[in-house]
Amino acid sequence: MKKTNIFRSGAVLTAILLSGGLMAQDQQSGSDYVRPFEPGAFRTWSVGVHGGAMYLGSFFGQDDYKGRKTELGYGAYVKKQILPSFGLQANYFRGKLSANTSHLNGQDQAGPNASFSTDLHWAASISGNFTFANINFRQRENVIQPYATAGAGMAEYRPTYTSTAGATTVSHNIPELIIPIGAGVKFRVVDGVNLDLGYTVTFVNSDNIDGYTRGVNDKYSYAHAGLEFALGDKRKPQLASHNIVSDIERDYSGRYDQLKSELDEQKEKNKQLEDKFNQTIVDTDKDGVVDLFDKCPGTPAGTAVDGSGCPLPERKPDVKVYITEEDKKVVAEAIKNLEFDFGKATIRESSFSSLSRVADLLKTKNFSLKLAGHTDDVGSASSNLKLSKSRAEAVKMFLVSRGANASRIEATGYGEDQPIASNKTETGRQQNRRVEFTLF
Repeated sequence: MKKTNIFRSGAVLTAILLSGGLMAQDQQSGSDYVRPFEPGAFRTWSVGVHGGAMYLGSFFGQDDYKGRKTELGYGAYVKKQILPSFGLQANYFRGKLSANTSHLNGQDQAGPNASFSTDLHWAASISGNFTFANINFRQRENVIQPYATAGAGMAEYRPTYTSTAGATTVSHNIPELIIPIGAGVKFRVVDGVNLDLGYTVTFVNSDNIDGYTRGVNDKYSYAHAGLEFALGDKRKPQLASHNIVSDIERDYSGRYDQLKSELDEQKEKNKQLEDKFNQTIVDTDKDGVVDLFDKCPGTPAGTAVDGSGCPLPERKPDVKVYITEEDKKVVAEAIKNLEFDFGKATIRESSFSSLSRVADLLKTKNFSLKLAGHTDDVGSASSNLKLSKSRAEAVKMFLVSRGANASRIEATGYGEDQPIASNKTETGRQQNRRVEFTLF
């Protein structure tokens, strides 16, 4: 291959590398999702093989020979992907370099050698592999991955050169430090298999790889094509081509959908409970006994009824009601034990026993009872008035459900208007949150 053809091929490859980031498109797979940052979720080890054209020099700088030839090179590597955009790579390479004209590139003066041929027995290096453009916020898996590499290592080679006088000299094996720097692009063929196209310039820490020493260290180029194979569980995605950002987005979207579903489910349950509660407080005949406990539905308006909603004989005006100290103790105990859920009119179960004794007292002695609900001054006055009324009504409903005469129980709410202690302390506010019982 002529030198001009080499430059043209290199220019085409360079154009591909420069446009790789713009051309990169992603391919979404239905099974490529993993939980973000989950250990062991990816395939991070891979091996690759490659082969291609190598020649003395590069696109830049002055080379020792003008008529350099294109020779075959080949190699392999093992890579450990540490981050989505960075991995460490162990490389092995061998090949050959040759040229047939000793003129300095771009000059007319002749060098001491007419040609050379160097066997590169082996080159081993460790390099960092930097992957670019592997994040796309709209898709999941990359098809194209541009990358760059840089590293250091050792090589062993043996130059053979022929002088302009026709004498051939075979050198001894020479070990030398090398620094390979390259760029390329990988195409995702199938899951875990990538087509690798790349170009590497290797800088040699000496000026003897071509048998001609003029004080400028040599370098050689290698343009290759190869295949990379991901190792490990085939069900796992390859870290270098996987989009971590998409996993984070999908993870939070999934959590949002789950929470929204749970919220909608809870709203539906609350609605069912509200409907059921509304059914339990319906009092069609307005006699003070809800339909759920009303054994005599349709009672005429104004009729005095018992706890089951059935008419009661009216108490004669001349009948006196005697309230004993024991009766007062029953009521006082109920007041002391009465507790509601915070900010609600729901009576706590710990209050049921003492309230049931008040209901028995109302039934057996035919007493009347006034319930007065009160609150502290926390919150708006309107909401406190509503809460005090609801709590008094809740107590009345409980007593009626235990058989007390609804017509002889009066429930009233006063809100925050009648405090019995200061609302500036928690103890005072607790005393003001109460329901007063008055027997008559």
